[in-house]
Amino acid sequence: MFGNLGFPELLIIMVVILLLFGAKRIPEIAGSMGKGIREFKKNINEATREVTAETRPPLESDTQSRLTSAELERQRATEEAERPAPKRLM
Repeated sequence: MFGNLGFPELLIIMVVILLLFGAKRIPEIAGSMGKGIREFKKNINEATREVTAETRPPLESDTQSRLTSAELERQRATEEAERPAPKRLM
């Protein structure tokens, strides 16, 4: 849509804005535009985080997440020891 805007076109647009609003109001307008863009980005990021949090699988229980790596290794070793040997097909 705006792919054909070159430097001359942008310069004309800036001159028209300068004539319409005056040199004193342009910093105010630019500041409020910056605030609006910042708020928009903040809301987009917030919505993205909410959607990601809703689609993410639930975390392990608190006791599982607090286990250290050594405790996890011991737990896996005991689970493997308790598991019966697989039956051989031949």
